[in-house]
Amino acid sequence: MFKRLRAFNDCCTPLSLIKGLRMSSSLSATLPAVLEKRRPQQSPETDYSTLSNYKAFQVQHSNLNLEISFEKQTISGVVHYNLHNVANASQILLDTSFLEVSDVSIDGSKVDFKVEPRREPLGSRLVVHSPDGTLPSTFKLSCSFETTQKCTALQWLQGHQTSGKPYVFSQLEAIHARSLFPCFDSPSVKSTFSANVTSPLPTVFSGILKSQEETETSSELKTYHFEQDVPIPTYLIGIASGDLQAADVGPRSKVYTEPFRLQDAQWEFDGDVEKFIQTAEKIIFPYEWGTYDILINPNSYPYGGMESPNMTFATPTLIAHDKSNVDVIAHELAHSWSGNLVTNCSWDHFWLNEGWTVYLERRIMGALHGEAARHFSALIGWNDLGNSIDSMKNPDRFSKLVQNLQDGTDPDEAFSTVPYEKGSTFLLYLETLLGGKQAFDPFIKHYFKKFQRQSLDTWQFFDTLFEFYADKRDLLEGVDWEKWFFTPGLPPKPELITTLADDVYALAEKWILKAQTSRNKKDFESSFAADDVKDFNSNQIVLLLDSLVQGVPATKAHQKSAFRWSENPTAAHALLAIYVDRTVNSRNAEVVFRTFRFEISARLTESYGKLAEWLGTVGRMKFVRPGYRLLNSVDRDLAVTTFEELKDMYHPICKALVKQDLGL
Repeated sequence: MFKRLRAFNDCCTPLSLIKGLRMSSSLSATLPAVLEKRRPQQSPETDYSTLSNYKAFQVQHSNLNLEISFEKQTISGVVHYNLHNVANASQILLDTSFLEVSDVSIDGSKVDFKVEPRREPLGSRLVVHSPDGTLPSTFKLSCSFETTQKCTALQWLQGHQTSGKPYVFSQLEAIHARSLFPCFDSPSVKSTFSANVTSPLPTVFSGILKSQEETETSSELKTYHFEQDVPIPTYLIGIASGDLQAADVGPRSKVYTEPFRLQDAQWEFDGDVEKFIQTAEKIIFPYEWGTYDILINPNSYPYGGMESPNMTFATPTLIAHDKSNVDVIAHELAHSWSGNLVTNCSWDHFWLNEGWTVYLERRIMGALHGEAARHFSALIGWNDLGNSIDSMKNPDRFSKLVQNLQDGTDPDEAFSTVPYEKGSTFLLYLETLLGGKQAFDPFIKHYFKKFQRQSLDTWQFFDTLFEFYADKRDLLEGVDWEKWFFTPGLPPKPELITTLADDVYALAEKWILKAQTSRNKKDFESSFAADDVKDFNSNQIVLLLDSLVQGVPATKAHQKSAFRWSENPTAAHALLAIYVDRTVNSRNAEVVFRTFRFEISARLTESYGKLAEWLGTVGRMKFVRPGYRLLNSVDRDLAVTTFEELKDMYHPICKALVKQDLGL
């Protein structure tokens, strides 16, 4: 099947474009042999996660006309595409998934179409035939559709799951746009968008709101008109509707959320967002999207954030009541350049989106809070990377930086910390290798200017890097490219400033050494006190708990200690009692999750039920998936029973992946 798909995509590439791509490659500096031998025949590389013939057309503009029905739990409407037939194609192939397609027309005239049988996990291809076997060079394609109950792009929530009114939100990354509307569902395809969305409740979209008005048919319905003037791929479309209110958090930023969260959300983000924007502008170049708003979704939202342009979708777990999780907003903002403006051409090259974004996020935080804070964040990221790889079912495949999804594997299966942390660690390594920020910053500006509003692959990044640093080729030749990009497992460990971590490591080591020699509660109470952590911020508490679970004293960081907290539950109980306000009583979800992980590692059985209960209050996969894996490691029956009770509150993507994690 996929060999045929590859042949079709290749034959639909315009000859002039192929010549141009090959010419571009021939003009590029020759890369080291380890990279040249892997170079694809053309760049950007083909996206094999789509069933469409996306290379045959240029999408000049897309228009969505949508109606939200909370009663039916569907979104229906018409999508219009202004297409340029660059390959002289005679048919149009679009992606769909669990969609009902009712009509298709070309320039206003209905045409024949068929929806092919489903090909898991990529969906069902919509085949549109021209009436006379030919298609114009430019034309408008219109498709009428309605979502179904199997739609993986949307989560519908009832009043008892929210503040009292129904709610719907979308999550289209990586390949779920096709279950919302027929499309060329590839990050290689970008277009401007306009959208008219009709709903009985306030609605937001990944664009700028131009107007809203009551409909002619009902005073209870309003139609919201949005424009997105910067070309974007379909996965960046974001739509949500519910009992939403807004408050200012900056001169070009608002936060939207349900009323009961509005005050807390405004306090959490007020004043920081504009600082992030201005700092990013200095590192890269001016923000191109106009407004930058934040939507705090209900508990079931599966990600920390989603970088929908103009309207970042975010999890309520960011509201930590101490501003300690606002760096997630710095991350989503950084996507305005890396990912949204300059985009990976396929999910094989996801690190180009996320590795750059984590790097830029930490540059922003470093500019505002100092290099020690930047490196401290990288240190926590390094720990997360190790934990992620250790928990993978198939690390030999999915812990490589450049993926290979040509066999049709669902990109969601490849989703992990690897593109984020391995990618950003590589960029930090490059920065250091090439002479520090002063030497690397001109490349940042050049890279984003060169590829803005385009989609690229890793080899285009390599070519640009070697061309820009032609005078430092000897340094680049010395990079172990095979290990960084094509070898599973951890990359070389970075040398990081540990100023903010040294006190944490010292305290962790003190606890581990004491726990190895004593089982007397009073010994711990006389040796430790709450004041030990009074000056630690929440991220330092996170590192403390991570270090305790790893059981690695700082003086022996190259070794794995034989000590396990399950061997000394008295010590574990004492630690949690002494630091109760900063651990057990914390309202920061990052700390709460690490506390549970510590408790599970110590086999504190009273924590099992508490973890199960907490999993009913969060939907963020960063916590839900490892939470169930933790529970499963100590009490499978409880893990399975808990999931069966709670599964319908989770987003479809989250639910499917937890089922895999539990082997259900």
